[in-house]
Amino acid sequence: MWYNAQMDKDLKNRTHKELEQLALDFGQKEYLADYIFSFIHSHDAAVLDDITPLSKAFRTKLAEGQYFISRLQTVEKLVDPDGTVKFVFAAADGTQFESVLLTDEKEGRRTLCVSCQSGCRMGCAFCATGRLRFARDLSAGEIADQVNQAVAHCGKVNNVVYMGMGEPFDNYDNVIRSLHILNDRAGKAIGQRHITVSTCGICEGIERFADEHLQVRLAISLHGPTDELRQQMMSVAKKYPLKRLLASIRHYQHAAGRRVTFEYCLINEVNDSREHARSLARLIKDIDAVVNLIEYNPHEGCAFQPSPRRAIHGFRDVLAEAGIETVIRYRRGRSIRAACGQLGAARQGG
Repeated sequence: MWYNAQMDKDLKNRTHKELEQLALDFGQKEYLADYIFSFIHSHDAAVLDDITPLSKAFRTKLAEGQYFISRLQTVEKLVDPDGTVKFVFAAADGTQFESVLLTDEKEGRRTLCVSCQSGCRMGCAFCATGRLRFARDLSAGEIADQVNQAVAHCGKVNNVVYMGMGEPFDNYDNVIRSLHILNDRAGKAIGQRHITVSTCGICEGIERFADEHLQVRLAISLHGPTDELRQQMMSVAKKYPLKRLLASIRHYQHAAGRRVTFEYCLINEVNDSREHARSLARLIKDIDAVVNLIEYNPHEGCAFQPSPRRAIHGFRDVLAEAGIETVIRYRRGRSIRAACGQLGAARQGG
C-alpha cells in the first residue's frame, strides 16, 4: 500500500493527459504538461529542478506536494556474444526485474523485451520466471523506464515487446497506461504497430484489450494444440480451455480487425511432432494469424529439453503446407540467461 501511494506521486507514472490535469489542478496552464512529459521521457530529467521551463514557484509547489520523478537503477548489464543485452533493474523499493535488448544487425533494428511484473503468478512449467516468488506488479512508469534506460545505455529502441517477466493482462491497467506513455510523440514516440503485448491466454484481458481499439500487436502463448497438452504445461489453460480462448481471439479480431501471433515453444517429445503440427493447423485454420515457433531454452530445475532442429523444421513445413505463415525464433542470449523463458533463472541458480 505504501508503495502504491508513492507511485501516485511519481510524475513518470502519469500519461500526458494526466499531467495536463495535474497542471490545471495546481492552477497552471495546461501546456506546461508538455514540458514535464518531454523532459522526463525525452531528456531524462531525474529531479523536478531538471524541468527548467517550469517556474521555480511551480516546481516548489510540486515538491511540497511530494511529487517526484522515479528512476530505475541498473544493477547489472550483461552482453552475450550474439549481441543480446540483458539488464537487471531495481526499483526504489529494491524490487528487481529484467529486460532484454535484441539487435537485428541485418535490418538495423533494436527490440526491447520489457517486464510488467517482478516474478509471475502464472506458473508455466517450462518458464524459469514462473518458478520465482511473485513480488509485485510494476507501475506504468517502471515499465516505460525500462525503455528509457535501455535507450540511455544502447541508443534508439525501435520495437517493444511485453514478453519479459510477468503476465501483461494480470497487470492490465499499468500495462495500458505504459503503452500510452511509450507511444506519446513527446516521449519515445514508439509507434503502436511496433509494440507487441503477449498473454498466456487470459480471456477477459484479450476481450478488454479488443475494446481499447489500439493498433498494438497481440501475441498468444499457445504451446499446445489440445487442452490436455496445454494443461500439462500451463496452469492457466485449466481456467481457460481452448474453446474459450479461441472465442476470445475471434472477438478480438472482429473488434480490432488485427492479425494475431501464436507463440509456440517447441519441447522435445512433448509438443513437437508432425501430428501436433497438423492438430495446430486444424485448430487455427480460420484465424488470421502468424505462428512463431520458439526454440526452447532449458534451465536448471526443469526436465524439458529443446526440440532438435530437424523437428523444428518439420513442424514448420507442416504448417506451411497448410498455408499458415510461420517464423522460427532461434535461441539468443543463452550465455547470459536472457533467452525466452529464462528471465530470473540466475536467481534460482539455473
